[in-house]
Amino acid sequence: MLDREGMTPEDSMQRRGIALLPLGLAVLAIAEIAVFISVVHLIGGAWTLLALAVGEIAGMLLLRREGIKGWRAFRAAAAEGRPPGAQVANSLAGLAGALLLAIPGFITSVAGLLLLIGRPVARKTIERYTERRVGAAVAGDLFGPRRVKVRRGEPVVVVEHDDTPVHAPSVPAAAIEGEVVEGEVIR
Repeated sequence: MLDREGMTPEDSMQRRGIALLPLGLAVLAIAEIAVFISVVHLIGGAWTLLALAVGEIAGMLLLRREGIKGWRAFRAAAAEGRPPGAQVANSLAGLAGALLLAIPGFITSVAGLLLLIGRPVARKTIERYTERRVGAAVAGDLFGPRRVKVRRGEPVVVVEHDDTPVHAPSVPAAAIEGEVVEGEVIR
């Protein structure tokens, strides 16, 4: 459904999110300053500056390493004819974590470390988000075919109007090709 400006609700939400970005960055800056002052009072100014410097240097080194590693994984997947989406999603998670670690501040550093530690979860989140945005067909080209967990069950029972159960025919309808099984998509 489109609004007066011809935008979908998702586009409108994205526009609203971008409009709130400066406010979010200002709140983050204030929070970082408050945490910095608290850490200075807790461990001292020199140790605080040293901790920030170590975090920034580690973040910059990780940015370089993750970028090179991601590019190599992407090229290897493309050369082997595999879908490169999983390597790209993994690299994006690593790069985002390294970038947050490289930004000066304790809050962003902790967020970057959590993202680096929880990279498999972040990769799955990136894949699900991408699938929602581009559709299942394109996501299948990017990340490969879905794997499905299958459970065999009892045959389908069709109940007629007179409440006598009748087993479904053994041959599926013409619109259904192949065997129909109950299952769930696992990615």
